[in-house]
Amino acid sequence: MPQPTDPADETARVIGSEPVTLPSAEPDVADHSISIVIPVYQGERTLTGVLDEIEPLTRLSITPDGYSFQVEEVLLVFDHGPDDSASIIRSITERFPFARGIWLSKNFGQHAATLAGMASSGGDWIVTLDEDGQHDPRAIGGMLDTAMREQASVVYAKPTNPAPHGPVRNAASKTAKYLLTKLSGTGAAADYQSYRLMLGNIGRSVAAYAGSGVYLDVAIGWVAARVTTSPVELREEGERSSGYSARRLFSHFWRMILTTGTRGLRIVSGLGVVFAVIGVIFAVVIFIQRLAGDIAIQGWASLSVLVLLSAGFILFSLGIIAEYIGINVNMAMGKPPYLITTDPADGPLGRTRKAVK
Repeated sequence: MPQPTDPADETARVIGSEPVTLPSAEPDVADHSISIVIPVYQGERTLTGVLDEIEPLTRLSITPDGYSFQVEEVLLVFDHGPDDSASIIRSITERFPFARGIWLSKNFGQHAATLAGMASSGGDWIVTLDEDGQHDPRAIGGMLDTAMREQASVVYAKPTNPAPHGPVRNAASKTAKYLLTKLSGTGAAADYQSYRLMLGNIGRSVAAYAGSGVYLDVAIGWVAARVTTSPVELREEGERSSGYSARRLFSHFWRMILTTGTRGLRIVSGLGVVFAVIGVIFAVVIFIQRLAGDIAIQGWASLSVLVLLSAGFILFSLGIIAEYIGINVNMAMGKPPYLITTDPADGPLGRTRKAVK
């Protein structure tokens, strides 16, 4: 393939393939505009490097399949983490004109922060990726090719290598996705990743209508016609500890279960039927023993076991029902999933400048 003789004539680059030159008659406008949303919780050490990798994509680029795209904006959603991410966001927005800070009023969690960024986006496509550097922005071209090739409205990154976490967390993640797949009745749950590409109208609609506590990927599945995956190699996380403790990971999984629908309640009903059948069988056995005169006086152990099992089942069922009621109460009371405000450094009203005496 011939190389351009004049660098000024080069108007596009191929991501993941050899460079090409667009004809000079072609307009310098991409067919696909992209907004990148990055929820920021602990990005003090890694966020600047991520933006450095994104910066080349803000110029007209060509995917391996020949589609032109351009990153028009990067939305950095500050979720009130424990480090100095706020200062990093401010320095990045001063350095890169395409970067914009989105300031939340408090910590709402990764999914709520992602929703806030999606609601503030304006691109044809929305890409969500993490702040820790394990998601390579150069894979966006391949994900866009997959979306166009398969006519998909949502594309999840499909890791080609094990996730860069510990073996315990990786095993727990696989188990959680397997259970979620069985409970939700769809295989899409196994492909959930925080590295996603979706149509802009899909993302903004989900951000507008998703209620408090709704799991983001479940909400996307409610409106997306076709969901697929694209192979992507995950990289090691940057020099930072994970923001997810065991308790937060379990809470994350539990929210997935509760927002997939009413299958949890159906499981409660199913368990009720099973226990009822066991009770009937046990009663028949006791009746037969009574007629035969084989009932021993000692029976407290079996009775205690039955009482404990029944009480545990009842409390477990009530807990699941209470969780569903709690989600509906929060939505009925109007609890917002997020609230966008001004930069906290500018004060409550964004007016920190004092009057001159």
